[in-house]
Amino acid sequence: MDEVLNLLASALWFILPAYIANAAPVVLGGGKSIDGGRQFIDGRRIFGAGKTVQGFVAGLAAGTFVGLLQGIAVGPLPDYLALGFLLALGALLGDLLGSFIKRRLGIKRGGAAPGLDQLSFVLVALLAASPLALPSWEIVLTIIIITPPIHLATNFGGYKLGLKRRPY
Repeated sequence: MDEVLNLLASALWFILPAYIANAAPVVLGGGKSIDGGRQFIDGRRIFGAGKTVQGFVAGLAAGTFVGLLQGIAVGPLPDYLALGFLLALGALLGDLLGSFIKRRLGIKRGGAAPGLDQLSFVLVALLAASPLALPSWEIVLTIIIITPPIHLATNFGGYKLGLKRRPY
């Protein structure tokens, strides 16, 4: 049982900057959309109104800050700071990729895309962080398994707090 708990703790510790970066735009976002209202060649928005410059910057700052705190807590600081930045950047780019795909599929803002909504941000975050640090396959698998229920639970919480329009 201790081994499972250690695995869960290690997975959460590693991916925490990405989780925070992905959640921060819900609270700290708003303003001008990243795509500026432009459409892709298919006539649909590139990302949609929900992906904003302010949200992207806030998510990047929040995830990097978590990496800074992790570095202060356990060190070495430069490694954790860089890792936090890469995980945050990857999470935000993965979320944009998910939105881009959803728009191409004709799924409107806030519409559900099971799997894509929960995993695009974490998979791109892991890819972005891989040049600096790639955890064991057990930790990667744990992250992939725990992310969908965590994502759904935090979205439901955001919905109950009035931060999100839909509970998923």
